[in-house]
Amino acid sequence: MPDEVKPNPSESPTQDAQLAAENIASGEEKAPGVDIEEDYKAAQQLSVSGIDRTGEGAKAAEEVTAPKQEVGQSE
Repeated sequence: MPDEVKPNPSESPTQDAQLAAENIASGEEKAPGVDIEEDYKAAQQLSVSGIDRTGEGAKAAEEVTAPKQEVGQSE
């Protein structure tokens, strides 16, 4: 369910934000909508890289984290 942003010009931290808030309040600009559910779904898609969706991700991680030197055994 999208929520509507209702900016307050007197609470704007910058002059640009104040101008945008005034334009939205006067109807010159449309207020941006916020859809938390859609944003969450998009974030889930972006949280996993393309290589991790294949077997190559595990192989690449193993190669990167593999020790580069032999560790001797204690006697």
